[in-house]
Amino acid sequence: MAYSDSAPSVPLRWNFSQVLGQQLPSEPLQNDDIITTVAFEKRGDYLAVGDRGGRIVIFERDDRNTNVSSNRRDLEQRDFALRHPKFRYKTEFQSHEPEFDCLKSVEIEEKINKVRWWMTHDNLQFILSTNDKTIKLWKVKEYKVKHVKEMAPPLCSENMLLAERSFVPGLETTSAANGYRLEWIEKTPQNHLPPQDVDSEIGGIENPFRSKCQKVYASAHSFNINSISNNSDYETFVSADDLRINLWNLEVSDQCFNIIDMKPSNMEDLTEVITSAEFHPLHCNLLAYSSSQGLIRLSDLRHAAICDHASRIFQHRESNGSKSFFTEITSSISDIKFLNDGQHLLSRNYMNMKLWDMRRESSPVAIFKIHEHLRPKLRELYNNDCIFDKFGCCFSGDGLHFASGSYSNLLRIFSPGSGREEGIKLEIRGNSDRYTFCWSYSLQFSWSLGSRLRCHRSYYWTRV
Repeated sequence: MAYSDSAPSVPLRWNFSQVLGQQLPSEPLQNDDIITTVAFEKRGDYLAVGDRGGRIVIFERDDRNTNVSSNRRDLEQRDFALRHPKFRYKTEFQSHEPEFDCLKSVEIEEKINKVRWWMTHDNLQFILSTNDKTIKLWKVKEYKVKHVKEMAPPLCSENMLLAERSFVPGLETTSAANGYRLEWIEKTPQNHLPPQDVDSEIGGIENPFRSKCQKVYASAHSFNINSISNNSDYETFVSADDLRINLWNLEVSDQCFNIIDMKPSNMEDLTEVITSAEFHPLHCNLLAYSSSQGLIRLSDLRHAAICDHASRIFQHRESNGSKSFFTEITSSISDIKFLNDGQHLLSRNYMNMKLWDMRRESSPVAIFKIHEHLRPKLRELYNNDCIFDKFGCCFSGDGLHFASGSYSNLLRIFSPGSGREEGIKLEIRGNSDRYTFCWSYSLQFSWSLGSRLRCHRSYYWTRV
């Protein structure tokens, strides 16, 4: 269900659900452990978390038990009962390592900028991750491990040794009766020998999850990568930096196609940079990207190999009376998201979050005011560089609720048609104002605060 002006939204009451990991107050916070990005898998069964140390941690939803046999009445009650999502730790792996660009003499951080789920199938998951320069495709697979609890000690009788003799190569000659066992043990390969000492319990089972880097997409961006987006054809994806957008084929890692290039011949004439790029969820030929001038361009990849001319440009022209010296800075779009229906687009700048109809380019259908109370303090925010902070946005699976972050650990949730224009404010008590957001299909919301990744804090909110 998509958003419409006439469709009222049921007011929601949000309840705190879960904290992932355990907090260690005595352990100091390290810079490498700060969470930089989170991403739900499309169905909401998995959650990937990236940090500044280049690691990716995967959590799995474990509150869905499909193997429990119940009668019809229990199943009906379970369908109507409210179930809070519960996630458990699944695995983690090192995605990126620190590198050094010898040509430019620049260090490349291992910090994970973006994580995108490619596809999931049973016990197999594929994940795209990127730092400032390199994109990697990871395969995470779960192997079935049989847990052996008890085992009886093996029998090493003379009859067993005589029986094994005819099946072991190289023992065709007859041996002395008194020296048969010693000669058999000396000539028998180690894999044919029965174990001599077996513990009653086998412990220390290794992690059944294995992560493997399938592809590395590198050396294609001169500037830092700010976004990656999967295509609906499951064959291609795009990566965007400040001035270029490249199109990749998943199976080809040594070359890509530059489809958008905004770099001027003289860098002194640069007036606009790319801030985010997103593929259409239904049509593989449509690509939207935002800029620092507050524009959202929609390009059709079928028109030309290089999409310099956009098919549509979405821009909200404010009145001249509301413009000021800081308008150009605050109008820069930091994030865009297509809704699942493909008919609406969500954008976020410093001041507001806007909902666009793909059929109307002149103005958004809804504006959610988040930082209007900071408008008198823009000069102070400019002096301490806070006006350049970037905020993300997300939406619920039904397309009726939208969320974004703010300062002072506040989360703003808006539900058009509920009668509350100011939205809902959720506060998290923490020691950091840096957070990232994502929303899964089943209306569960993730709020991640900078802390230890191995014992990190990730907060979940669910509707009641």
